[in-house]
Amino acid sequence: MEHVTVSEEPSAALMYHVERPVFNEGYIDSELLHRKKRTSKSLQRRIAEHLRCSSEKAKSVVFGFLPILTWLPSYPLKQYLFGDIVSGISTGVMQLPQGLAYAMLAAVPPVFGLYSSFYPVLLYTFFGTSKHISIGTFAVISLMIGGVAVREAPDSMFAVNGTNASQVVDFEARDARRVEVVVALTTLVGIIQLVLGLLRFGFLAIYLTEPLVRGFTTAAAVHVSVSQIKYLLGVHTARFNGPLSVVYSLDAVFRNIASTNVVTLIIGLVCTVFLYIIKDLNERFKKKLPIPIPGEIIVVIVSTGISYGMVMSENYGVEVVGKIPTGLLPPKIPDFSVFPNLFPDAFAISVVGFSIAISLAKTFALKHGYSVDGNQELIALGLCNFMSSFFHTFVVTASMSRSLVQESTGGHTEIAGLLASILVLLVVVAIGFVFQPLPTTVLAAIIMVNLLGMFKQLKDIPALWRTSKIELAIWLVSFFASVLLGLDYGLVVAMGFAILTVIYRTQCPKNALLGQIPDTGLYFDVDEYEEAEECSGIKIFQSNTSIYFANSDLYVSALKAKTGIDPAKLLAGRKSQIKYAKRDNGERKAVNHCSSVKKNAVVLLDVELGVTHEVVAGPKKQMDHVYTNGQMNENHTESDSEDDFFLQRLTPIHTIILDFTPVNFIDSVGAKCIKSVSQQLLFPKKTLEDRLVRSGLIH
Repeated sequence: MEHVTVSEEPSAALMYHVERPVFNEGYIDSELLHRKKRTSKSLQRRIAEHLRCSSEKAKSVVFGFLPILTWLPSYPLKQYLFGDIVSGISTGVMQLPQGLAYAMLAAVPPVFGLYSSFYPVLLYTFFGTSKHISIGTFAVISLMIGGVAVREAPDSMFAVNGTNASQVVDFEARDARRVEVVVALTTLVGIIQLVLGLLRFGFLAIYLTEPLVRGFTTAAAVHVSVSQIKYLLGVHTARFNGPLSVVYSLDAVFRNIASTNVVTLIIGLVCTVFLYIIKDLNERFKKKLPIPIPGEIIVVIVSTGISYGMVMSENYGVEVVGKIPTGLLPPKIPDFSVFPNLFPDAFAISVVGFSIAISLAKTFALKHGYSVDGNQELIALGLCNFMSSFFHTFVVTASMSRSLVQESTGGHTEIAGLLASILVLLVVVAIGFVFQPLPTTVLAAIIMVNLLGMFKQLKDIPALWRTSKIELAIWLVSFFASVLLGLDYGLVVAMGFAILTVIYRTQCPKNALLGQIPDTGLYFDVDEYEEAEECSGIKIFQSNTSIYFANSDLYVSALKAKTGIDPAKLLAGRKSQIKYAKRDNGERKAVNHCSSVKKNAVVLLDVELGVTHEVVAGPKKQMDHVYTNGQMNENHTESDSEDDFFLQRLTPIHTIILDFTPVNFIDSVGAKCIKSVSQQLLFPKKTLEDRLVRSGLIH
């Protein structure tokens, strides 16, 4: 029975006094606890139960696959409809220019960005579980797609009169081929995401830790910004892909900077400054503004009108969007022949896209008090990409900027996304041709201003320096690897490094000796806290890691180093005891039994310097520095008993406590190591006595 009493003295801290019996493991297993009897089911029975269909199970499956059925029947029109309408219009207005802009990153004509802003958003309304994320085009994913498109369909393949890079390129044929590649890539990404979702691999995103993702997206922002400089300046350079593509792109821009179109540069800078001011105003007065100021659509409309009125494309050589067909294209089966070349890129894009979407979804779900299903989100993204790819779209995911707008303008459900997609549809079907005179430098300005949020992630560096050096290393490796090697190889390197840090944490844990804080029951690292004092003759060892095959030897080595006790030296000391005891026993038999002189062996063990021994003869001779019961006794007199004399302690430490509080698990190899070192350290006195008896030293 456990007795607890509470002391409530006003002037003293609250204290608990606990009294309870001490149990051993055998008593607990045999007397206190009894395992429940479980009847194992056969494989056939388990399969039959899993495949058995009932109305409740069918309903659960349908509702899980179509989450819209769980909330649409009970949709509160009066409370939610107005907010969803305002949010949908605001998000749709933002979706239009971003769709046009991010299509440039994907290396396809701008109209395909509008298609990608309609079909996937419409489908997510039915299959998604997040009420606030805005599905559609996103800069990072678009850039990764563009890299694949440029690699599979470079300009050199479409030179009109040969393969010389200086010759004229058939842009129409090139764009058509790139669209085929991008659509096939989108189909493959959708299949991968759908299969992973059906196999319940929603946990896959946990391997993309937050510092890795933030470092990766910051590097992607660098790639995107560099790729847009040529549009901002109005210079014509090739698009580079792969390792050091950022360096090659900057080099190409600076080599051609003399051919900068001044009108294009002025338009781009004016739009950039205007968008930055609008973005800052929206951030400063977001609590006072009913809806954010739609700076992007204002810039698009105004610049389109000015470009059309002044015929900038012909009079000033300003590059414009060009032909935008009215209406939707008929569905088309993707080109499956390019799948083998696209699979590695498709897998990377599918994982990155899902990681971005699920992180945003969980953020909003936590804020608004609902839950999202990671596996269903993976299925929803897979269906959005797979089914939409037949209608000429490219890969989509959640957009941070649009999601924030959708949430801040009063969006409550997926209806807001549905209304945004309808707005995009109206533009595509009715007035898409209006945007044909839009200067591409305006789209570049929109992209670069939207990247400011990603560049703010550089503030993570000082924060991580103060909190976790390992996570800072992951962030930096992810960033520099992605900038220098490209987003595809950079992601692989970053994930590999993140996994290595997990191994490093187990290989290099924090090992400590704990000491007691006086007058308390608290124990802390004696190397870190001045108040922590070790108990005499006791070592309390703590290592903040699990013990398994990869680090069990390191654990034992750290235990020896921290406690200062080496079992091998202890064993050598014991052997020396027996050796010199045998010699003294032989000498005693050789002399007169009536002699009153005794010869005794003293074994002194210095834990750090090794084993030393000394033979001391003569009656009542004093011995210095002999360890007894964990304490060093000065001027220790010779024991009258040979047994006690031979059994002097070899070390001042009589007890070692292994603190397993931070240990999550121990495998069989770790258990064997702990057992082995315990057997070496726990050399009982009785065992030594038995050996002395067998040696004839004790009668």
